[in-house]
Amino acid sequence: MPFDPAQVYQPEADTFLLLNAALQELRPADRVLEIGTGSGLIASRLDRAAYVVATDINPHAVRSARECGAEVIRTDLFAGIRGTFDIILFNPPYLPTQPDERIDDWLEYALDGGETGRETIDRFARDAGRVLAREGRILLLISELTGVDETADMFSRQGYSCRTVAETDAEGEMLYVLKCTRQSNELAGRDP
Repeated sequence: MPFDPAQVYQPEADTFLLLNAALQELRPADRVLEIGTGSGLIASRLDRAAYVVATDINPHAVRSARECGAEVIRTDLFAGIRGTFDIILFNPPYLPTQPDERIDDWLEYALDGGETGRETIDRFARDAGRVLAREGRILLLISELTGVDETADMFSRQGYSCRTVAETDAEGEMLYVLKCTRQSNELAGRDP
């Protein structure tokens, strides 16, 4: 399949908000997993970390990320990922999308969050614990359209506590980065 850069989600305000939050959270010993890397900008800028690997389901995004210098695996979310990570980053498809609005191309994977905007986020929340280190942190970017409280509740049902660590207004749409940690860490008096 020929490379088509038009099929890759290009860095926008959401990308830079998540990148800045990640840079603030990052510790030199951290092992980092970025899910849905898109262009690869974020993964390629985290060179202070001990190890960084990214994933994307989109073959065009995988090529773009590799050209950006990121180590990237083509997979759906956590499929085939082994080991544990101190930070998991995800700028998910969060736009509420009705079935008749779907565009049926590779870029769709970066945008279509299903009818609630949380369908992919729900799958992510259910599976993240398998590869998240015991005191690991998740940084998740969402839009006000996705529902901050609804998303935090979804993670709470999976045993996480979430709080907003960054936000910005992007062309009239509020974007947020949620930091989610295991509730057991907070009960033990730890907030990694």
